Amino acid sequence: MSASAATVEEGAAPPAKPSLLSSWQAWGLILVAPYLLVFLLFVVYPVGYGLWLARHPASYVQLADDPIFKRAVVNTLVFLILGINLKMIVALLLSGFFTYERPWIRWLSVLFILPWAVPSIPTILSVRFMLNPEWGVVNQTIFRLTGDDGPNWLNDPSLALGFAIAVHIWKSLPFWTLILLAGRLAISSDLYEAASVDGATNWQKFAHVTWPSMRTLYVTCTILSMIWTLGDFNSVYLLTGGGPADLTHVLATLGIRYLRLDQVDLSMAAVVCAMPLVLPLVWVLMGRLSK
Repeated sequence: MSASAATVEEGAAPPAKPSLLSSWQAWGLILVAPYLLVFLLFVVYPVGYGLWLARHPASYVQLADDPIFKRAVVNTLVFLILGINLKMIVALLLSGFFTYERPWIRWLSVLFILPWAVPSIPTILSVRFMLNPEWGVVNQTIFRLTGDDGPNWLNDPSLALGFAIAVHIWKSLPFWTLILLAGRLAISSDLYEAASVDGATNWQKFAHVTWPSMRTLYVTCTILSMIWTLGDFNSVYLLTGGGPADLTHVLATLGIRYLRLDQVDLSMAAVVCAMPLVLPLVWVLMGRLSK
């Protein structure tokens, strides 16, 4: 009996090895492969090539000696500090305004969201045309009201950068207002009713109910807005072009200036110089999202 069993076992075929991928997994890889190829060609390769071009220390020495680069760093910090804080504070206030259930507020919210919904190029160029010193609607209005010619708004570096910050706030404010509005609407109404029973004022409701519930969302949105604002190219380049005399450039537009001067290594070095600002923000953001 044992001999026959041994004979059967010796003649039996070895068990088949399990395949590495199931059919669903294989089809998943086939469908994902084109997207991975596009990511490698249009993201990994350009970034890697840019870092390779900016590998020479001499490029950074030359960049540090350029006064336009130093001005661009200062402009970037001013753009971030003023633009982000004003934008997020106003968005927080407007999110409370749009919670009121009134028909005219709903119609106003539709108009309010238009600057964000419309593409950047026509909207920002329209502002640039309105500020034209010769035939812009702003100076034409000033001339009709006072009889005097209006100033050349974009010829002053401080005014030009201020208008660029204002355009950035005007363009992106509706988006962050909607995000914070969604955060407000997620707060239970029972908390506000309990606060009203206790005799709390509107400010006390905000300080003890609204803000503790939205603080995490507000900080996360602020960090994400900083990352996006560092890469905001349109607000400055379409409105001022970096002028006058290259005095309103930020790091996002400075690389184009060097490209136009056929200084590719300095262009890539300028982009790399923004990474010490971006990477810590990304690290903090991912840490907050993981929690």
